[in-house]
Amino acid sequence: MELLLDPSVWAALVTLTALEIVLGIDNIVVLSILTQRLPPEQARQARAIGLTLALVLRIAMLFAISWIIHLTYPVFSVIGREFSWRDLIMIGGGLFLLVKATQEIHASVEGDGHASNSAGKASYGAVIAQIALMDAVFSLDSIIMAVGLAQHIEVMVAAVCIAIAVMFLAANPVAEFIKRHPTTKMLGLAFLFLIGVALIADGFEVHIPRGYIYFAMGFAAVIEAFNIWAKARRERAAPQAARAESKPATRPVSVAAPSAGGGASGAGRPPRRGKSPQKQRRR
Repeated sequence: MELLLDPSVWAALVTLTALEIVLGIDNIVVLSILTQRLPPEQARQARAIGLTLALVLRIAMLFAISWIIHLTYPVFSVIGREFSWRDLIMIGGGLFLLVKATQEIHASVEGDGHASNSAGKASYGAVIAQIALMDAVFSLDSIIMAVGLAQHIEVMVAAVCIAIAVMFLAANPVAEFIKRHPTTKMLGLAFLFLIGVALIADGFEVHIPRGYIYFAMGFAAVIEAFNIWAKARRERAAPQAARAESKPATRPVSVAAPSAGGGASGAGRPPRRGKSPQKQRRR
């Protein structure tokens, strides 16, 4: 009850929840790309399983926080550079994202989508395993950040639950949007490259501010939204232009003006015809 009446606790909850939601963008993009080649029902189920695993892993890591802290201790060194288990996990996750993005771009550009689709439908278990691996990487990074911002485990658990709930609501719409607009898939794969490079840099203790990455992602998303809007306008205008071109051209009807000497009596009279050749021969 004391925590609910403490303004600093509420401030920490709001801050931590916002940061968890922002970090969840990475998770949503990865889920959308990994489940792209599954059938619709299996894809939705895989995203739900992935987010549930993320929630369970993050809460479990929060309650094993002392063990998580030990993951940041150096375990070996190479040429004077010390590496911890956290560094190795970040490097491994970043390399996985780079390899996965490269494979997806190759499949999209080379046009072997039919083979990849048939293979994707049979690799549901492999997709779940990849989602679990990336959940572990993102959860570790998220929990280490949460420990630095909040002091009460209740606040951390509440922030994680709120962030996962928001991700549950956004996962399917984002995946369906990417499926409807294939160009956004290439944009998402570019995001995977950025996220993978950032994870590898974190593993080597070279921190890239996430604000730069999210600004680049947001700017590219706005440009792509304008492209989609312009394409929709062109598609709506194309049928109207086709109907306008198919209409027959109508010629204006000209009415001859009456002659100056004919007067009113001559208007409307048919012109006189000459005598036919037969009448001329009879005469």
